[in-house]
Amino acid sequence: MEEHKRRAHYKGKYPRKFEEKYKEHDPVKYADTVAHVISKGSTPAGMHISIMVKEILEVLRISPGEHGLDCTLGYGGHTMKMLEKLKGEGCIYGLDVDPIESARTVERLRSAGYDENIFRFRLINFAQIDKVADEAGKFDFVLADLGVSSMQIDDPSRGFSYKIDGPLDLRLDPEHGQSAAERLRSMTKEEFAGMLIENSDEPYAKEISDKVFSLMKKGDPMDTTTALKAAIESALWKVPKDEKEQTIKKSCARVFQALRIDVNSEFEVLYSFLEKLPDILNPGARVAILTFHSGEDRLVKKSFKELKKAGIYSDISEDVTRPSSEEQRLNPRSRSTKMRWAVKS
Repeated sequence: MEEHKRRAHYKGKYPRKFEEKYKEHDPVKYADTVAHVISKGSTPAGMHISIMVKEILEVLRISPGEHGLDCTLGYGGHTMKMLEKLKGEGCIYGLDVDPIESARTVERLRSAGYDENIFRFRLINFAQIDKVADEAGKFDFVLADLGVSSMQIDDPSRGFSYKIDGPLDLRLDPEHGQSAAERLRSMTKEEFAGMLIENSDEPYAKEISDKVFSLMKKGDPMDTTTALKAAIESALWKVPKDEKEQTIKKSCARVFQALRIDVNSEFEVLYSFLEKLPDILNPGARVAILTFHSGEDRLVKKSFKELKKAGIYSDISEDVTRPSSEEQRLNPRSRSTKMRWAVKS
C-alpha cells in the first residue's frame, strides 16, 4: 500500500511559497481555486495563462486538415486551442527547449486525447525550424510566442524573477549553456553595462554594473536572484526617495530581462527564425508572432516589411495588435505584448 504523503504546512491562512500552493498546481482537481486566483488578476502557480488567444485564432484562420507549427509550446494553451480548430484532421508540431515544462505539457495534451497523429513534439530551439520542416514538410500556419512562461517565472529554482530567492540561472534549457551567474563572472564591467543598454535600454547601466562588479571583486559570488536585486538597490541609492521604489522595480525587471536575453541568445535565435521562416511556409500560410519588448518587435517589424517589399509576403500587419484592457486586467503579464502577422505569397 502506497504511503500517504502529507502536504507541507505553511504559515498563515494562504500559502505564499511556490511549492506550497498545491491546489494551484492541480488545476483539474481544484478548478474553483484556480478560477478565483485568475479572477484576482494573478497567475496560478505552475500554470501559464495564454495571451491573445482570440486574436491569434482570427489571424491564423485554421481549417481542419491543415499543417501547423507552434514554435514555443510552453504550457500548451495556444496549442490546445489550435488543435481544437483542426477538429481531428491535420497536425500541429510543437517545439520547446525546456525539457522540464515541455514534458508536463505533452502529458497534458496526450491526456486530452491528442496523440502523435495530430500533435507531435520536438525538443528543439525554434531557430532550427528548417530542420523541423525537413522532417514535417511546409506549414499552413505558424505561431511564435516569444514570452517566458509563467511556470518558469514563478518557479524559484529557475531564477527568472527578482521577486523570489533562487539561483541566478535564467536558462530556458537548464541542462545546457552558462547560467546567468556564470555568464556574469565571464564578463567585464564594461561588457555588462553595454549588455544592459543594448538588451533592455537600462538608464542606470553604469551605476548597476559598477556596483555588481565591485561586490564581486570583494568576494560576493552574485549567484542568487536576491544578491543581484540587492546590488541593484544599492547602486540606485542616489535616486530621490519618492521615486526609488518604482525605479528599483523597473531596473530590476530590465536587468533580469537583459541577462535572460543574453544567456539564451534570444536576439540571435529570433533573427535566425525570421530569416528561415519564409522557406517553411506553404503559399497563403499565416504567421503570428507575439513579442514582449521593443528589441524583439523591431526585428519582427523590419523583417516583415522587407520581405513584403520583396514580394515574399503578400500582406503584413500595418501596426501591432495589443491585448484588450479586460485581458490586461485579468492577466497583468500580458500588458507588454504586441502581435504582428504576415501572410506568405
